[in-house]
Amino acid sequence: MQGKPFRFAAQLVVIAGISVAAAVDAPAQSAGSATGDSVGVLVRRLDLEKYKSTLRGLARFGDRLHGTDRNRAAVNWIEAQLKSYGCAPVERMKFSFDQAPAQAIAAPTPASRIASGEIRMGVGGARMRGMTRSVVPNNDPNALPDAALRALDSQAPVAGPREQVYCTKVGATRPDEMFIVAAHMDGRGFGEAIDDDASGTALVMELARAFSSPDVTTERSIRFVLWNNEETGLHGARAYIEQRAALQGNEDPPKSGRYPEPRWLVMIQHDMMLWDHGMPRADGTVSPEQRPEADVNIEYQANSKFADQAMRLAVVMRDANERYATDYPAAVGHHMSNTDSTAFEDFAPSLSVRENERGMQIGAGWNPHYHQPTDRYSSYSDHDFRLGLNAAQTTLGAVGWMAGAALNK
Repeated sequence: MQGKPFRFAAQLVVIAGISVAAAVDAPAQSAGSATGDSVGVLVRRLDLEKYKSTLRGLARFGDRLHGTDRNRAAVNWIEAQLKSYGCAPVERMKFSFDQAPAQAIAAPTPASRIASGEIRMGVGGARMRGMTRSVVPNNDPNALPDAALRALDSQAPVAGPREQVYCTKVGATRPDEMFIVAAHMDGRGFGEAIDDDASGTALVMELARAFSSPDVTTERSIRFVLWNNEETGLHGARAYIEQRAALQGNEDPPKSGRYPEPRWLVMIQHDMMLWDHGMPRADGTVSPEQRPEADVNIEYQANSKFADQAMRLAVVMRDANERYATDYPAAVGHHMSNTDSTAFEDFAPSLSVRENERGMQIGAGWNPHYHQPTDRYSSYSDHDFRLGLNAAQTTLGAVGWMAGAALNK
């Protein structure tokens, strides 16, 4: 797409009470080339090698299963990285997860709560194209042939306290309003959980880095959140809502101009960003490269409280993709399920950004690395990593527009 002239139809959409110029009635010669386009400059600061470097950093902690030392070490590392970017303030949120460890990682049953990976026929409202392989998470550490990684991933989870980390770009003129840009940092499957969900975590961290540059200001606040315990049933996101929803928009201390929890305008979740290789063949094998139709999927939930605004938000995201993404287009769908944005869908306009359709494709077994020991950095190519980068370009473009990002002269 980069380098091809195209024109946008002018449109103005209203999301969560804010007017957003979702497109520009002018030709663009390449991504972010328009004169004075601060958002385009920020998009071009996203870098494939930096994204890959962050992925490799997360891979050092194995699958980052909740309630383990490797999970806690990953939280510490993410916090240190966010501080190094200058994203401030950086904060932690504590909650408790008291489910018995054996239940927390057991294969799902029809009556069980549906967590991130437990996608089944008829769940989430999407019609699958026929189950091609099992999507039951791997719970056998011996399925991992790498002895060093198997040792790293060997510790079982323990019920008890949990922590998750976030940082905030405080808005210059509307600090009381906030965009939540998020991913989950915990994984499962006895691998490195690169696609699910280091790919989303690294994306959010790269956006935090870009927006935290000293020469960048935004009118509204942006919070970059790395959830924990998504894989057990969205517990980190649900705990955040329980603890902080009532605090929205409160100035604390009074007349200080500080808002510990700005009003939630939008929530954008990133969960599995790398693999769009198409449906498995009849013999179960898959293409070694991205399919020609590979795209960035932008999903909202049609029966959510904010469905209309979420749909408009998805259009803004799609237009940002057309303007700024360098390789892969975007597709909008109305079935969003089984990730942290689900917890927010009745509190604010919410989207899930991912590699392919959650219900029809991932849930039908299109991704062979899904919750498996093969979900490792070495399983992916630059074409896969570039799909994640294009999702980052898409989100940065949309959030940059809506938050009023500008570069200081």
